[in-house]
Amino acid sequence: MHIHNDRMDMKYIVYFFFLGLFTTQAQTDYNTKKNFVAEGYDVVSYFENKAEVGHKDFTTIYDDAKFKFVSQAHLDTFIANPKQYIPQYGGYCAYAVAEKGKKVSIDPETFEIRNEKLYLFYNSWGTNTLELWLEKDVQALIKKADQSWKTISKKE
Repeated sequence: MHIHNDRMDMKYIVYFFFLGLFTTQAQTDYNTKKNFVAEGYDVVSYFENKAEVGHKDFTTIYDDAKFKFVSQAHLDTFIANPKQYIPQYGGYCAYAVAEKGKKVSIDPETFEIRNEKLYLFYNSWGTNTLELWLEKDVQALIKKADQSWKTISKKE
């Protein structure tokens, strides 16, 4: 004789449902060339209009990505509000995300702060994508990049 236990079945259904949620949600893919977001440059410094290399004594991990800072004050500022300082599009080139729908590395000294957000760009071999970005309708590029990022932002 088999006794059916609805309560036990429900427990397994809920367990597998939540397990499925955890296994299908991927982290944002941050550009961590040189093992740090922004290649180890201080993301808080950018908001002071400076591109400064962080120091190994002032690091933190946020959203499974490592960040470096020039001082304890900048580290504390970041920890208090990390979303304010994280570069757009995981720290990949904003122009490439918008125009090519691709994740392209950056030159950490080529950046723009726009509407209190940090955008990083590729700048090498005679191509400065910040210049290309500024020559176009930036608001349209941002909309395009935001749409592309929804598709390409997950770790593979």
